Amino acid sequence: MRLIFILLFLAPLLTACETVKQSAQYVADSFDFDKARAKTQENALPTPEARLKSGIAQYESGNYGEAQRLLQASLAEGLSRPDQAIAYKHLAFIYCVTERPAQCRQEFNNALSADPKFTLTAAEAGHPSWGPVFRSVSRGR
Repeated sequence: MRLIFILLFLAPLLTACETVKQSAQYVADSFDFDKARAKTQENALPTPEARLKSGIAQYESGNYGEAQRLLQASLAEGLSRPDQAIAYKHLAFIYCVTERPAQCRQEFNNALSADPKFTLTAAEAGHPSWGPVFRSVSRGR
């Protein structure tokens, strides 16, 4: 009798464990789907310029990780020198606002190497995070 009682007591718990396992698998599959969808969307962008534009949009939305990935992909695929400078500028902005000043400095150097005439707008130059870094880099050239 005691064994039947224990089995009746444990049966719902075991069923709940299976439900938890299924739920965990569903969540894991959802993340895999999101990764696959992001990869598909990335592949759907036909040109490096489209990736640059999308990276800038992601940056403006505050999605710095995705912006960084798209900007770097656009650079790897080949952009014109002025577009390279724009991509590097946005990477610098990302690094500055995420408190990585060495990388910020390097990306501003890359922007100036890609386009020696590169400069920031007055509003950008006045930004407290990256304005001083850019001024320091551009003075050092």
